[in-house]
Amino acid sequence: MAAPQGNNFWELRLSHGRKHAIEKPEELWQNFIEYAEWLQENPLIETDFRGKDAFRVELPKMRPFTKEGFAVACGLAGWETIKNWKERKGFLEIITRIENIIYTQKFEGAASGFLNPNIIARDLGLKEKTETDHKLPVGEIKIITEGEEPETK
Repeated sequence: MAAPQGNNFWELRLSHGRKHAIEKPEELWQNFIEYAEWLQENPLIETDFRGKDAFRVELPKMRPFTKEGFAVACGLAGWETIKNWKERKGFLEIITRIENIIYTQKFEGAASGFLNPNIIARDLGLKEKTETDHKLPVGEIKIITEGEEPETK
């Protein structure tokens, strides 16, 4: 049964609209700190065999920060959700800082050889530009029909 027309039951709500998973910019920043600490404390492990007797060695590998990984750690569907929060009061500065930290961590990790430079460059949108000039000399163009001999100089 539907509510009677003209009712004001909606005014009894404590808040209007859907509740956000993260209410304050400080909560988002704290979540990012926890995400970053977890990544650093839980590196990826590469198993290798070294030496004449092939001893098994476990090598810790740097985990790159990712926007999508951070969003999932926050319990959100994806980075787009966080990106849309830039319009909310106080969130623009925190989100921009998080984006810059993620970019810098990936860039420095790739530049120092800890992360694959090709993959990170692609992810960060970095590409080397090369310019080639393909100008042809402009001159007279003569159309030669079939059976006609071209002129020689």
